[in-house]
Amino acid sequence: MNNQKYDNVLVGTALYDDAGVVRISDDLALVTTVDYFTPVVDDAFDFGAIAAANSLSDIYAMGARPISALNIVGFPEKNIPIEILKEIMNGGLSIAKQAGMPIVGGHTIKAPEPFYGMSITGVINPKKIMANSTARDGDRLYLTKPLGTGVITTAHKNGKADDKTVAAAVAIMKELNRAASEAVLSVCASESSYICSATDITGYGFLGHLSEMLLGSDSSAVIDFSKIPTIPGALNLAEKDLFPGGSRSNLLSVEPDMLWDRDFEKYEKLLLADAQTSGGLLIAVKPDLADKLEAQMKNRGLNFAMIGEITKREKWLIKVIKN
Repeated sequence: MNNQKYDNVLVGTALYDDAGVVRISDDLALVTTVDYFTPVVDDAFDFGAIAAANSLSDIYAMGARPISALNIVGFPEKNIPIEILKEIMNGGLSIAKQAGMPIVGGHTIKAPEPFYGMSITGVINPKKIMANSTARDGDRLYLTKPLGTGVITTAHKNGKADDKTVAAAVAIMKELNRAASEAVLSVCASESSYICSATDITGYGFLGHLSEMLLGSDSSAVIDFSKIPTIPGALNLAEKDLFPGGSRSNLLSVEPDMLWDRDFEKYEKLLLADAQTSGGLLIAVKPDLADKLEAQMKNRGLNFAMIGEITKREKWLIKVIKN
């Protein structure tokens, strides 16, 4: 992509970051992002809520506060009742209300299958941006949501996931990353010379988004597979090889830069590459701030896990161990 150079563009397309950031003044910048997709669950309201939470995730990953949204809708009005569209948009509205963000408009087109998402604008202090390119050797890595939404929703589409497993995945996908973002900012934004690095885990999977963080930071990482949290039921579906095609593509993409420290099953590798919808934040924090961050996340009721650490750049990008 030809990235035009403007002095006020603080974050653009160069470093695989989650959203664009444009400076308005010394203490104000706009953060912009857009995301939409086709249904991942059957319930229209849940689909709209998941899509909205997923769209907001990029804003929270940058440490920004959302201020407005535009709906992006595709709908086959001749094949599906208009009441379904209303339910999708009501689901999105419910999440917007949780975020304290108005939906101020949008655009709808006719499409062969429904899709929904949002274009969101947020604000941030230019000195407090949580980029994905500032991870450093020795940083601790935290994950704020378990993995497995890709394999669960794919199994659900094929009638092979039980209701309890699907319900757990839906609840996780609808959960905002707002509290996680606020926890990081409460610890790291006070640091005058260092801001924590963060990214959200979505379509490229855990390994893909970690790779982007490491490439932007010119670093490597060691990950402990045994500490990676997964949604209850996801491991069983993974063993049955019910992954979506995107997860397989993700693994192929990162495999050349991987070092698997012992024998891993193919399904274990795919689970780390599983294409997520509205996943959690992946956070890199200095060791001397780790305890403070953990305390802030506990205070906010987050189920987080410390899953590895950043190292200096090696021949490999990611090494996965199993303790």
